[in-house]
Amino acid sequence: MIRSSKNRLTEKELVLFPGETLFDKVGRAVCQAGCLPRKELFEAWEVARRVRRRFRGGRVVDLACGHGLTAALLLLLDDSSTQALAVDRNLPASSKGLHACLIGTWPRLANRVHLIESPLEKVALEPTDLVVSVHACGSLTDLILERATAIGARLALLPCCHNLDDADQGGLGGWLDGPLAVDVARANRLHSRGYRIFTQQIPDDITPKNRLLMGELAR
Repeated sequence: MIRSSKNRLTEKELVLFPGETLFDKVGRAVCQAGCLPRKELFEAWEVARRVRRRFRGGRVVDLACGHGLTAALLLLLDDSSTQALAVDRNLPASSKGLHACLIGTWPRLANRVHLIESPLEKVALEPTDLVVSVHACGSLTDLILERATAIGARLALLPCCHNLDDADQGGLGGWLDGPLAVDVARANRLHSRGYRIFTQQIPDDITPKNRLLMGELAR
């Protein structure tokens, strides 16, 4: 299976998810929806399970969410989070259909994942939130970082689409390639604001933009 494929998963691919694991059940629900690129399923899953190994509970706020699958997965992996907001400036028209298929398999998700079309700047955040974003393009990652750290919320980011003309490379561009310098500068920014940082990678056969940055305020 080519996990980086951008082809949509449809009912023809149900055979790829034959087991009774949570991931296979999610895969079958996604296939029934028929709208999600294969790559996005694997990205969301690999991020969500790493985040839940580190952070439990709290309202999930998935910013620049796309179809909002990461938000739903975070609830499935930890039912102590009672609500999730999945926010994007322009939600895909198929996002509601995807969540209907997920609710069909897990009725407990009903009325718990809220799909919201809104500018990210207008979403009210709380210190107890778990703020996540998978591949928020360029400066959107920095906006999410700034908003989360302003109130001390926990944070998990998988950056992408680094704009090297505008991004802060932290003076490291002479030693590191540009995108890596930008992400190191982001990690340093979190650390300077009193955050404990955790850096991981999701498999690069899913995406080369695979650096996962997580942080929580040191207590």
